[in-house]
Order: sequence, then C-alpha cells, then structure tokens
Amino acid sequence: MHSARQSLHERVDPPAAPPAVAREETSRVTPMMAQYVEIKAANPDCLLFYRMGDFYELFFSDAEIASRTLGIVLTKRGKHQGDDIPMCGVPVERADDYLQRLIAAGHRVAVCEQTEDPAEARKRGPKSVVKRDVVRLVTPGTITEERLLEPGRASLLVAVARRKLGDTSALYGIAAIDISTGRFSVMEAPQERLAIEFARLEPREIVCPDAIHDDPELKEFWREIGVPVTPLAREGLDAASAERRLKDFFGVATLDAFGSFSRAEVAAAGAALAYVERTQFGARPPLSPPVRDAGSATMLIDAATRANLELTRTLSGERSGSLLAAIDRTVTPGGARLLAERLAGPLTDPAPIAERHDAVEALVSDGALREDLQAALAKVPDIARALARLSLDRGGPRDLAALGSGLSAARAIVGMLLHRAALPAELSRASRALSEIDPDLPARLEATLADELPLNRRDGRFVREGHDPDLDELRLLQVDSRKVIAQLQARYAADTGCRTLRIKHNSMLGYFVEVPQAIGEDFLKEPWRATFVHRQTMSDAMRFSSVELGGLEAKIASAADRALKLELGIFAALSESVLAHAEPIKRAAAALAEIDVAAGLAELAAREGWNRPLIDASEAFTIRAGRHAVVEAALKRDGKPFVANETELSPPGADAKGGRICLITGPNMAGKSTFLRQNALIAVLAQMGAFVPAASAHIGVVDRLFSRVGAADDLARGRSTFMVEMVETAAILNQAGPRALVILDEIGRGTATFDGLSIAWAAIEHLHEVNRCRGLFATHYHELTALADRLERVTNATVRVTEWNGEVIFLHEVVPGAADRSYGIQVAKLAGLPPAVVERARSILSELEKTEREKPVASLVDDLPLFAAPQRRAAPAPTLPAEDPLRLALDGLDLDEMTPREALEALYRLKGLGNV
Repeated sequence: MHSARQSLHERVDPPAAPPAVAREETSRVTPMMAQYVEIKAANPDCLLFYRMGDFYELFFSDAEIASRTLGIVLTKRGKHQGDDIPMCGVPVERADDYLQRLIAAGHRVAVCEQTEDPAEARKRGPKSVVKRDVVRLVTPGTITEERLLEPGRASLLVAVARRKLGDTSALYGIAAIDISTGRFSVMEAPQERLAIEFARLEPREIVCPDAIHDDPELKEFWREIGVPVTPLAREGLDAASAERRLKDFFGVATLDAFGSFSRAEVAAAGAALAYVERTQFGARPPLSPPVRDAGSATMLIDAATRANLELTRTLSGERSGSLLAAIDRTVTPGGARLLAERLAGPLTDPAPIAERHDAVEALVSDGALREDLQAALAKVPDIARALARLSLDRGGPRDLAALGSGLSAARAIVGMLLHRAALPAELSRASRALSEIDPDLPARLEATLADELPLNRRDGRFVREGHDPDLDELRLLQVDSRKVIAQLQARYAADTGCRTLRIKHNSMLGYFVEVPQAIGEDFLKEPWRATFVHRQTMSDAMRFSSVELGGLEAKIASAADRALKLELGIFAALSESVLAHAEPIKRAAAALAEIDVAAGLAELAAREGWNRPLIDASEAFTIRAGRHAVVEAALKRDGKPFVANETELSPPGADAKGGRICLITGPNMAGKSTFLRQNALIAVLAQMGAFVPAASAHIGVVDRLFSRVGAADDLARGRSTFMVEMVETAAILNQAGPRALVILDEIGRGTATFDGLSIAWAAIEHLHEVNRCRGLFATHYHELTALADRLERVTNATVRVTEWNGEVIFLHEVVPGAADRSYGIQVAKLAGLPPAVVERARSILSELEKTEREKPVASLVDDLPLFAAPQRRAAPAPTLPAEDPLRLALDGLDLDEMTPREALEALYRLKGLGNV
C-alpha cells in the first residue's frame, strides 16, 4: 500500500527520467518528477530527501546508496528507457534516526520540504505540483538535532585556508565552528602541524578551497585524515571577501574589536562562515565572535601519541577505558565537552594552569559547597545547544523548557557562590557571568510551559493551562468533540451491528470509519451506501466517511487549527525573548561548564586522593608516588591495590644541559609500559588544570609530548610493524626539543638483535646530545644500561621481580638499577606455551648465555667512542673507486675496426687482466 506514503492532494505518476536527463527530455516526465530532477540537479553532491506526505523519498542512485547504507528495502516506481526507477523512503517522524546513520557513513543530505499549502497548488490546476525546495543541507559538521549529537563531544566544522610564504613553504589558517553551541575559534599553523591540530580538534567535517584539496602534496594527507573533506570553489574565499562576510555577519565595521588575525585566519574563518550560511539557507546560528588560539598555548600531541596514551578513546575506539572516562565526574553535557576539550589541549602557560588549580583546590577544601554545586548542576540541561536550535528555528517546547530550568539553576548557583568569600579567579568570573541572567526570563518560561511537553511544537498542547483564556476555550471544544466522536462511534456500531467498527484519524484521510473487509462489502450496498462513502480498501479492512463525520471533523479541525495557531504564536514570542538574551545565555552556559569541570575534578581529587601539582617554567619533572589513573581505577574495581612509583627526570644540576633520560629494564608483564604511560598522563592532567594521581608532582611545562609505545602495522600504506615504529621514532628525534617529554618503549625490537640494539643505542645518544629532552626509555637491551656511566643525564631504573619455586612474581616497583635478565621464558610459561617448548627454550637459553659469557656483547660499550651530534660531524667524503685496468682496457677497444683475429687476441689480453 504505497499510496499511504503519497500526499493526499497531489497525484504522483511513475517518474520517467533520471537526474542526469537533459532539459528537453524532462519535458516528457510527470510534473512531480520534473520537479524532483530540477532540485536534484541543483544538489548533485547530496542525497535528496524529497518530501511526499509523511515520507522522504529517494530515487535513482540516491535510493540505491540509501538502501545499502540504511538496510531498507529498495523498491521501484515506473520505468525510464525500459529500466526500473529505484526508489526507497523513510518516515518523516523517524528521519533523525536515518539521518544519523547516513551522516555517520560520511554522506551529505539535502532536505527538500513542501513550501506551500496543497490548497494553493490546486488553485493552479488539477495537475499542479506542490512547490518544494531544499530548506537545509545536513552535513557531518553542521548538525544540531539533539538525537544526532553526542552530548559530551563537540561537533566541529573546520575550515582551512592557506597563505604561501614562498615556493616551498606556507602557513595555514584553521577555523573551527560548532554551530550547535556557537563556538568559533581560529589559529595559524605550518603544514607539518596540521595533523596535530586536527587530532586535537577532532572535527566532524573539514572544508577547504579546491586548490588546497587538490594539492598533490596534500593528497595523501586528506585521504588518511579519516574525516569527510569537502572542497569549495575558490570564488569568494579570499581574505578580503572573507573579512567582508565576517563583518556583515557580526554587524561590525572592523574585526579589530575581536582581536588581531592573520590573513590566513581571516580567510579560514570566512570559508567556515560561508559554508555554514550555505548549508543553513539563511538561518542564523548563534555564533560567538572568533577567538584566536595561540599555537604555543597548548601542549602539542600528535595523533600517534594520543592513540598510544588513549586520552579520549581506547585503541579499539571506545570511550570506556580511556583517560577521559576515568576522570569524568561532570554532571552536565556542557561540562563534559569542556573537560574533553581541556584534556585534548593541555595549557603551556603556568599562570592560567594555576588559575584552574586554584578553582579545583577551593572546591576540594569546601566539600559542602562542592556537593551543593553538583546537585544544582545536575538539573542543568544542555542550554547551549537548546539556544542554537531555537536560533536556527529548529527548536521545540523542550528546548524552551531546558533553557528555563537551566537558567533557574544558574540563579541558584550564583546564590551559593555569593556566600563564599575570596573565590578563586575562575569561579569568580563564572559567578559574574551567571549574574547577568535576567531573572524574569526563566520565570516567564516556567509560567508559560506545561509540565509535560511534546517534542515538536506543531504537536501543540505545550502551553500551560490557564495561561491564555482563548486557548483554554478552544481546547475545551476539542475535548468535547472527542466525546462526540466516541458517541458517534458507539451509535454507528449499534446501528450496523458491527462491534469492531472504529472511527480513526490520519493525516491523509482525516477522520474515517474502519470496518473489517467482509462487513465493508455490506456498506457498499443499500441501505448503508446512503450513509457511508467508500474512501479506501486495505488488505483486511475498508474505510468510509459520512456527511455527519465530515461536519464533525470540520468543527474539530477548526478548533484544533485555531488552538495550534495560538500556541505557535506563544512559542514564537517566547523564542524571541530568549534570543534577545542570547549573548548572556551563551556566557552563562560557558560559566556553568567551567564550574562543572572544576567541581568534577575536585570530586575526583577528593575521592581518589589526588594532589595539586606544581607547574612552573623550569625543566623539572619529579613525581612522588605516582599512579596510572586508568589502571588504578580498574584495579580498585577488583579490590586490588596499585603500586605507586617515583620518577625523577629533572636536570641533575644547575649547569646540566637538559633533563634526565631514564632507561628502564625488567621483564615483560612487570609494568614498564604502565610506568611510562602514567608519567605522560600525569603531565597531561597537570597541565589541563587537574590534580594528579601522585603524592606530589613538580613539572616544568611540557610543550610537546611524544609517545612510542606498543606495536602496530599499517599494511594499507605498505608499512610493517617495524616501519611504523621507525617512522614514529624518526618524528620524535626530528621534532623533540628541550621542553618535550618523550616516552619510548622497546625501540628496535622488530629487527635483528644487533640492528635493533644499534638503533636504540643511537636513539638514546641523539635524545641526550641533540634533543636534550626529558625521557623514559624502556628496553630489553640490557647492554644499553652501560650508557648511564658515560652520558651524564642518563640514569637506570628497573622493575623489581622475585622468583618463588621457579615462578616469577611481579612486584611492580620501579627502583634504581638495571635488570640482568628479562624472564621471558617464565612469562611464556604463564601465557600457556606447551611444557616441551618451555623446557627446550630453557636449554637453548642456557647455551646462548654460555656463549655470551665467553664473548659478551656488553664489552662493546668500552670499545665504542662517545656519540657526537650529527650536525657537528662533517659528512664523510664519498669514496672514489680505484682505477680498474680491465675497465680501462675495455674502454680502449674499437670493436667496429677490429678483425676477427684482433678480437681474439684482445679477448686473451682481457682474460689475463681478469686473472690479475
């Protein structure tokens, strides 16, 4: 019964032309399909959701793509040139669910709606088609619907622009917009830092001029970025046009009031704004003015390091098990997003870091205030995204209610903070922002809106009873009419003797009488055919109308229409009042998120025994009783303790030329990798503004964090596990500076022993002499521990183990010193290797160790010269090959002038030279 998916007021004949059909060919198709072809041609890069009644229909290749992606049935409707026209559709009321799946698959969707009343179309003639047009482009970076968004994750659209500095270098402007909250930031970065910034921002979609998209140097980068990238035509994306667009949008004569921006930043901001305006078709999101992010303001963490440390997601892509999941004690969606943003970009300036620590410390000290704040914050909905939906005219009654309850909670929080003397700077600023809220606005929203609210404003009945007398009168008429409908159904059932007769309603037929098909056949005969008019035949039922039912429907429809019109007017007035206060509401939303993050981190510190770190501009790195936040939480759930450990990477003296590098040896499964990671995570937590899982921590600002832990291949790019390891190690050795923190695990294990040992050895020397960074280097090459005697800033540490009855027991304590064995066979036994294999391995190991004692590799350390920095050592001159008499003799032969006898003699001479 596909007819149920067709508009009541228009006739749809089988389409006869695909989207690519020429204009003269479209003249032979039905008016409806000609309209579809025209709209599709204007949006060729999108799937077209074409509104027909209660469904969005898709045709031709769009239908095939949607059918595969959504797993829905692909049907057909009519033919074109002898071929069936593919078609599928989704119900309007469930469109968000299907949009979510299409967007997640990287598709863009053009939503085409009816833009006029069908009655107006009928006035133009019986075959006239209802006017339709695309009202919105839904793309991964421009969604605002609550059901399509992750509450705790920003939904960023990132635009990229470029300013060339010469033939070989360029600076890139990066603009990030979240239209679901109004966030707008810009920054500038060189090409080598693009991947780092994208990894920090985690955009849902990237847009850039086609010249950048098609640049051969960036082709592989865009392919590997893992985010949908949309190229834009370059017209109107230059810096001058972008500046005009920004000034027009924000209604200013100059951008100077927002800060100082480079031409690349302005161009990127303009491109992002142009794309937002194109996709929203005139709807204006509540964007804040652009804020400049200084490139040096945050710790640089590349994508590989983020993945290795599992900051926001585990290696399997799940949030559970990540550092973010372990520390998240926020109770609002805005707070969860801000926490994730701070974790992704730890600060590098000690002053703002200290401000964040002050706020956390104040709430750790005042447990009662912390509990009261979290209780009030738990009542705060996502007011930033509710405001954005109202601004784009996509909001509903629940968005107004969310703002009302959120702003009421904000007023209560202001009262809590005002009673506290000497608030830290961050909490004081937040309190002032919350005080700007007009108290009459939440009161008006609460007084107007009902307790139970529909999702859609067009469903009505969201205005509180008693608020509007005229509305109450119309509602009473509706209620009475429903009683009349029930009475009419009872009378019809009694008159016809059909106890299963029902009066129902849908958007196509209005009110109708439905009876089983067998009885419906009788309704087509006298005497009932005079009362009932046949409307529709179903597979097991028949539907009828009557003059009396039609009159009652008109009466009810009139009351319902007038009531809905009144409610929509009230909704519009409330929305206008809210949008008039958009700026203070956005500031309040940001303030609530900051308070939520501070309270959540304070709750974490108080419950888990975390302490405030000292962050300064030195090169210190001293951790006392440090723990791994995620592993400790997992062990605690199982009732097991975590063994805390010390770390000392500070320079060994005032005249030292860099921080320490600690070589860590010990068996597998002893906890080396955990120890490495926990120190990196402590640095991230400290600089994001959190307390840390340690008795104490003194950290000189880390400007860049590198991690090379674990093994993985990249077969899609032709890279083995060892190649991936070497690529990541090369990035560290080429980029780490004196303020970097480097953690390296098992460098060189993917190749032959001497090759791997040589690479690891040279890497340590390079880190010590050239990079001069603080570092942790875990290894099974025990020969490397001898470097501690020769390089002043290299120290040794080992993870303690003990043996009991031939079994290895891991103590997980990191202590000064070096291990002399790796206990690999014991670990293999624990893993379940067959006993015969284990015993054979012991035998082989014994022989190998005997050989080692006779000619130890470690003795090589005494024979090798100390490392000299590569840039200070002149490259060796190329060795010229010695003159070869045989080649000289060959060059002297003139083969074209030789007789056969001369050739034979020459061959003998050459043979003689070859034997020399």
